[in-house]
Amino acid sequence: MNGPSPQEKHPMQGFTRVCFIKNTVKNPNILIGDYTYYDDGENSEDFERNVLYHYPFIGDKLIIGKFCAIATGVKFIMNGANHKMGGLTTYPFGIFGKGWEKGVPKAGELPYKGDTVVGNDVWIGYEALIMPGVKIGDGAIIGARAVVTKDVEPYSIAGGNPAKLIRMRFEENTVKRLLKLKWWDWSAEKITSNIGLITACSVEDLESVK
Repeated sequence: MNGPSPQEKHPMQGFTRVCFIKNTVKNPNILIGDYTYYDDGENSEDFERNVLYHYPFIGDKLIIGKFCAIATGVKFIMNGANHKMGGLTTYPFGIFGKGWEKGVPKAGELPYKGDTVVGNDVWIGYEALIMPGVKIGDGAIIGARAVVTKDVEPYSIAGGNPAKLIRMRFEENTVKRLLKLKWWDWSAEKITSNIGLITACSVEDLESVK
């Protein structure tokens, strides 16, 4: 055995609150890596309901890497939530039509932060809120109910509202070595053979794997 199949919806037999969401997401602008799971006792398969204001005509993407752990109630706010801020009002008159069409923003007038990208091996805690265009680095941890408005460095721990750096998980040299190793890109067989080293705390031992 080389771990659960990444094609399984519910890899823990009889425990449907955990779902490998790559197998349930249908929106082509939401890209999920293998083994990334969403934990939700209500409906773990419907992760897309937590990706808000994700309108297809805007074109932004939510990209989440491999081996991420996403807790119940995590929300991603996408660029469609933005209103024009350069005028005297932020009210979106134009969306209602019927004579209010002049209020439709012109190209470039709406704030646009780009794609939202979550790296590999990221743990996002209960009810965290990720704002548009944020980049969360590999190995990062986002605390419960954090509001992430800015990029989060790899292997850092961020929390609060707005989320701020709490501490780094490892010293700088170790982070560089882990980012070079990219164990999440190893084959299932190689990962299975080295689970003990991946879950331990010696980067030197992990680097010795051939």
